[in-house]
Order: sequence, then C-alpha cells, then structure tokens
Amino acid sequence: MKEKRSQGSGRTGKKKAAVRASITFPPALYSTLEEIAQEKKVSLAWVVRDASERYVAERNAEAPRPGKG
Repeated sequence: MKEKRSQGSGRTGKKKAAVRASITFPPALYSTLEEIAQEKKVSLAWVVRDASERYVAERNAEAPRPGKG
C-alpha cells in the first residue's frame, strides 16, 4: 500500500501522515453509506472513517490481554 503524507502549510508545517485508500463496496452498502452521510451532513469518507474507528476500538476491546487469557 502506498502512503501519502499531508503537506500542510500551517505554522509548524507538521501534520500527521494520512493514507489514501481506494475501496470497492457492494452497491447496496455504498447507497446506505451515502444515505448516512447525507443524514449526518458529513462526507462519505467521514462515515467510513468513523465506522472503521469504531470497528477497531470494538475489536481491541474484545482482544484477550496478554497473561490474562
């Protein structure tokens, strides 16, 4: 996967790296994601990032802790 880094023009010129991904969705899922974005008045990208972050947080919460399994 290629990594693209943001080149900000802020005061410090330092921004966190961002990675761009191209994802293919089934048409029905894509339509649902678009509807959610419109309802929330946010971008489709925001919806996908939010869902991904929630998925990872849930997965991490379910993961067995070393030495406690």
